[in-house]
Amino acid sequence: MKEETASIPVNEIILEGNLQTPADARGIVLFAHGSGSGRFSPRNRYVAKMLNKAGIATLLIDLLTREEEEEDVATGEYRFDIELLAKRLEATTDWLKKNPATKNLAIGYYGASTGAAAALIAAVKFPKEVKTVVSRGGRPDLASQYLRKVTAPTLFIVGGRDAVVLDLNKRAMEEIEAEKKLEIIPGATHLFEEPGKLEEVAKLSVDWFSAHLK
Repeated sequence: MKEETASIPVNEIILEGNLQTPADARGIVLFAHGSGSGRFSPRNRYVAKMLNKAGIATLLIDLLTREEEEEDVATGEYRFDIELLAKRLEATTDWLKKNPATKNLAIGYYGASTGAAAALIAAVKFPKEVKTVVSRGGRPDLASQYLRKVTAPTLFIVGGRDAVVLDLNKRAMEEIEAEKKLEIIPGATHLFEEPGKLEEVAKLSVDWFSAHLK
């Protein structure tokens, strides 16, 4: 396993990320975090670890700078700026396509909360490069104007006790014409903090990416 810090230039800023590349990786998953979360999120790090064990590379990045995160905590300015998050995800995808260690790997997106909306928008912008998307507790409704353009096979994972988000996911899925699947994890709330629930998320994610990153 090769582990390194990635610095991705986006206009005047630098996004920081953690890149893990197993030997003979068969694809890479780019994580798009929701508001208030980032590359050190224990939930996403756990899923990334399981993907690495399955031979899939991962890139966890902070879509906001430290200063933007601090400002967002105070004002909420950035957390629903989905277009901004999507553009930064697109810039990171361009970086992956040029980086020697990742340029030949099939790309997938893993989006959590509002990051799922950014992932779906970016997937529309890269219909050939982005092979698939997984949304965990996502807000695909925030990408409503793009949903009919999504061509990447998409897996939606939602907690059974996350009623509002589950309803939003069901409605958004009606707009998507590409291959899609909804996995409801019984007894799980929005953050899948209940015993064993995050493990279920990871297994579903690994199985989906293993089947679609080709």
